Amino acid sequence: MTYRLTRRHPVLFLLMVWCVCCIASRSWAAVSTAQPKANPEAMVTLGNARFTLLTSQLVRMEYSDTQTFEERASLTFINRRLPTPRFTQVRQGKQLRLQTAHFELTYTDDGQRFHAGNLQVRLLSGPGNTLWTPASQDPHNLKGTLRTLDQAKGWNFAEKLEQGLISRSGWALVDDSQNNLFDGAKDWNWVTPRTADGQPNRAIDWYLFAHGNHFKQALYDFTQVAGKIPLPPKYAFGYWWSRYWIYNDREMRELVKNLRDFHIPLDVLIIDMDWHETYGFTGKNLVKDPQGEWRGWTGYTWNKQLFPEPEKFIAWTNQQHLKTALNLHPASGVPTMEEKYAEFAKAYGFDKPGEYIPFNMSEKKWAQTYFKTLLQPMQDWGVDFWWLDWQQFLQDKKIPSLSNTWWLNYTFFTNLESTGKRPMIFHRWGGLGNHRYPIGFSGDAHTTWETLDFEPWFTATAANVGYSYWSHDIGGHVSNDKPTDGEMYLRWIQFGALSPILRTHASKISLIERRPWMFPQHFSAMRDAIQLRYSLAPYIYAEARKTYDSGLAFVHPLYYDYPEQELAYSYKSQYAFGEQMIAAPITTPVAAKTQLAEKKVWLPQGDWFELSSGSLLTGDAELLRRYALHEIPLFVKAGSIIPSNPQVQNLQQRPEQQILTVVPGGPGGSTQLYEDDESSNAYQNGKFTTRAVSSQQLGGQRLKIHIAATVGSYQGMPNSQRFTLKLLNRELPSSVQVNGIKQQLVTEFLPQEMATLVHLPPLARHASASITLEFEHSLSQQDRLFDGNKGFLQRVHMATEQLKFASALSDWGGTLPNAVYEAGNVTNLLQYHPHNAARYMVQLNAQKKSLRSTLQSLPYVKPEITMPLADFLELESP
Repeated sequence: MTYRLTRRHPVLFLLMVWCVCCIASRSWAAVSTAQPKANPEAMVTLGNARFTLLTSQLVRMEYSDTQTFEERASLTFINRRLPTPRFTQVRQGKQLRLQTAHFELTYTDDGQRFHAGNLQVRLLSGPGNTLWTPASQDPHNLKGTLRTLDQAKGWNFAEKLEQGLISRSGWALVDDSQNNLFDGAKDWNWVTPRTADGQPNRAIDWYLFAHGNHFKQALYDFTQVAGKIPLPPKYAFGYWWSRYWIYNDREMRELVKNLRDFHIPLDVLIIDMDWHETYGFTGKNLVKDPQGEWRGWTGYTWNKQLFPEPEKFIAWTNQQHLKTALNLHPASGVPTMEEKYAEFAKAYGFDKPGEYIPFNMSEKKWAQTYFKTLLQPMQDWGVDFWWLDWQQFLQDKKIPSLSNTWWLNYTFFTNLESTGKRPMIFHRWGGLGNHRYPIGFSGDAHTTWETLDFEPWFTATAANVGYSYWSHDIGGHVSNDKPTDGEMYLRWIQFGALSPILRTHASKISLIERRPWMFPQHFSAMRDAIQLRYSLAPYIYAEARKTYDSGLAFVHPLYYDYPEQELAYSYKSQYAFGEQMIAAPITTPVAAKTQLAEKKVWLPQGDWFELSSGSLLTGDAELLRRYALHEIPLFVKAGSIIPSNPQVQNLQQRPEQQILTVVPGGPGGSTQLYEDDESSNAYQNGKFTTRAVSSQQLGGQRLKIHIAATVGSYQGMPNSQRFTLKLLNRELPSSVQVNGIKQQLVTEFLPQEMATLVHLPPLARHASASITLEFEHSLSQQDRLFDGNKGFLQRVHMATEQLKFASALSDWGGTLPNAVYEAGNVTNLLQYHPHNAARYMVQLNAQKKSLRSTLQSLPYVKPEITMPLADFLELESP
């Protein structure tokens, strides 16, 4: 008997999309309110096998000798109740064929477990004629991530990465058969073994991601069944100060003062393990405690010699608008020396006085006592989150199949979530499903150029398992007994500024330095990188919101956006930084002769604006670029609009104005401004706003910017906004109209950035505005005139200083040719006469052509000095 069934439920589809968006969006809430049982219409059973069509490209395949199929949520897959995709099924005796728009599954019930002879899935889209069977290997998997980079020295860790959810094979398989489950408890959803006797599960529980090269869809589908990637609180995207060092109360206050005095913004203050009593622990005094761990590694009692009144110290951090985290190593449970020992023992019912209370986080009562007794009092003071630095036994002692790393992430995150605040933790990766519990701590990597070179690829590749927020020890952790290399530390900070999280850190080694002002030669560039991070914060936060909506990390490999381009796979050290940017951090030293570092980059099709130089570059090309110490390879799509901050002290400070940075090139661009309350989970329930902004070249000399009315609302939303247009590579406008009315607005020209500012009047939330700017020169003319001159003039200023000192060696006056002075003075002239910017650019472009010859002809400076300077300025030969 043969029959065919086709199912279409457009109304149900819309309803279920809404439900999934509301349900699979929290962690405790996601796990406890998600619906792990799939829609019955999506499940097809034949004999001992069951197939669940979760999406048109994702199928769950189960086999049970007893025909007992698992309906409970696993630690990874928590929400299987998705809209049933359209599919057909054909049964003929013991044969079954299921077909969606993207794959065809064929199964023969031969009484055996799944094998290559009875089960196959053929992809109907993607690379070639792809066929999967249970015997298939996946040599082209694009990898995911791994628990830690402890002791990593670079690319030696690349092969250790776990399998990812996307592959150039066209498919990826997740074996969930042995994964633990959630018990569905309403008070606190808790772990339970898959089998009652704790023995390995004989049933098969597989998830096949049959997405071809539709990589973005694969991540979206994953987050529909495994929970969304939460949006961290906004302060998380600021600068984190961290250092394994013995600080006291006074030193912490002095550190914060120094950061402020040097105009380095700061949001997060992490205090490593010496905040608590360590009972004589040092690297040379490693004594084992009764739990078999280092004595003093675990602790919850404040060291009053360092922090005599810890509650007042935490109150001070709150007054300074700093978010504070404390380091924890919980492996020894509750030592007898702890202040809270007796209170914990009484609440928990521990009746062995004088003995350590063993770590037992997999027991709910122990966990509840732990959080209520040990941590909640400090959270009430104002400790914002916890750094879980778990380095001990990986598997739980009561449930051997349970990863302590995974479970600690879950319990700490959901405990904070239960307080009503937007939760965040800081810990290593525990495995699939941990994308629901950011932020990741990548561990103790070595301080080497090779490690720095590896981390951009490692960070972006984690997107392949939804792990979107790795935080590295910027600068490296282990120094190998070498003093800090200022150049390497600078490049690490520059990478950190374009990473998910920017956190400097290092081991307790006196040779290591992490205070930027202790590197005079590199300090200015270090601070500039941190301030760049803060200026991009509105863009980063909006991109992080897209991560929550789409399942795709805003830092991700380029093959997500260009899956058909082979070069997207081979340029491993560059990555997408949101939808509008490509970052390619420098990970090698500058050449001694030119003081430039070479970087080969691939730019996809289209025009790209190099932010450091101010150059428009044509894509679909591999380019060899060279960068001075202060320059960062960051490429922005031509015509983009980037929401930006003015200078701020931290991200908890809501600036009165928002800058809309308009990138030159292209016919126009658009963006969505995003806002929410920045600190609660209300964004998951529709409490946020968006505001569309677009630009359009009207031909010739006119540019139109449209700012739409705000859509949505959130608690504390201001009634109006102030915007400043920042027009890169643009002269001052000759006229400005707002909604068709000519206005005299305040405008400025920034010579250091080759940018024009146009300050707009306040705009009500419900109002829109169209701004038309007219210029003396056409937009395409300005593109050519300003091109590359921002970076050139910055290098001229640096080179002029070098020439003065070099010429002084052989000429008492240190005199330079007028052509050199004239080039350097353009910045001053722009300051004095900003309306003549285009004319000065014409003159400067002419000077550049002869400047190399001028340098070559200097009679009193040796060629070995002038030629590297000419190369540094990247002057062409006449």
